[in-house]
Amino acid sequence: MNAVISPNDEQRYTRKVMEAVIRIGIVVLLALWSFQIFSPFLGPVVWGIIIAIAMYRSFSRLEGALGGRSGLAATLFALLAIAVLITPTIFLSESLLESAQGLSQNLESGAVTIPPPPERVADLPLVGEQLYGTWKQASRNLEAVLDDFQPQIRAFSAWLLKRAVGAGVDILLFALSIMIGAAFLANAEAGERMARAIAARLAGGHRGNILVDLCRDTVLSVVRGVLGIALIQTAFLAAGLFVADVPAAGLLTLVALLFAVAQIPMLLLFLPIIVFVFATADTGVAIPFAIWSVFFSFADGFLKPLLLGRGLEVPMPVILIGVVGGMLASGLIGLFVGPIVLSLSYALFIVWLEQRPAVSQAQEST
Repeated sequence: MNAVISPNDEQRYTRKVMEAVIRIGIVVLLALWSFQIFSPFLGPVVWGIIIAIAMYRSFSRLEGALGGRSGLAATLFALLAIAVLITPTIFLSESLLESAQGLSQNLESGAVTIPPPPERVADLPLVGEQLYGTWKQASRNLEAVLDDFQPQIRAFSAWLLKRAVGAGVDILLFALSIMIGAAFLANAEAGERMARAIAARLAGGHRGNILVDLCRDTVLSVVRGVLGIALIQTAFLAAGLFVADVPAAGLLTLVALLFAVAQIPMLLLFLPIIVFVFATADTGVAIPFAIWSVFFSFADGFLKPLLLGRGLEVPMPVILIGVVGGMLASGLIGLFVGPIVLSLSYALFIVWLEQRPAVSQAQEST
């Protein structure tokens, strides 16, 4: 027999459905609203979590040296980190801003000039004659060469100037991220319990702990094996640029940092710079600069065994996409956050692919 639905039952069912829709709508509205309010702080908070994970062991030693006073240790850590990271960032930003302003003004006014190449450039092995001819043609009629690329040049100069001006905001975001990371370090045990509780609710107790450990190991691997090496390598190469008084040293330092984080061979960038220094500076400056640049261009080869350890191997395209996408999306802070977040997503995706459904496992066992 077909069940007969009374009008009262239908009204109660309709009322329950409407109540459920309203409740779900309120939850979704609150979630979207909360995300909109929180979104400006998303990058610094993520970077703060990364800093806390990467520096936890060092912080624990500092906390032990201070008698277990986590608040004092967090404050001291924040001050030291800001002094170490922000000071060179400010110096680099000032140089980058000056280079960007000068380049933008010169490109817009057509005042960019290239001096004729010295005759000794033609004597350089392999590339000497071709480089000499191209350089000489550009020194005679640079406007004709640049006319074909005026829209791209203007767009690039405007983007570069915008990024340089926004460097001050990036510095503030870095400082905020360091303070957030210090707060997380001061409450590291509570933060770990919360992370494991959230993972347990999402994936189950044992599997949740595995995912938390995977996230920690991935962050440590990328921070040490990619970002740590990139910062050390770029710092030494930048010192050579500034000591040799290479033009646009701040801009070249930023490009070198991009190359290092993206794991692109640094010699591709510094070989033309070395040729330029040999052509325009004294040999007493050019030879030490060349030796310094070549040595630290290959520094990642011996730094990786020291800093990387047994971490997760992340493919280079994942790092490269994270670097470029992160910087385009979030500026300078995205340069560091992007590859870590994308590497973490890649690691979780690989784990998900390797897991087989319970049904297929049961079928294989039978």
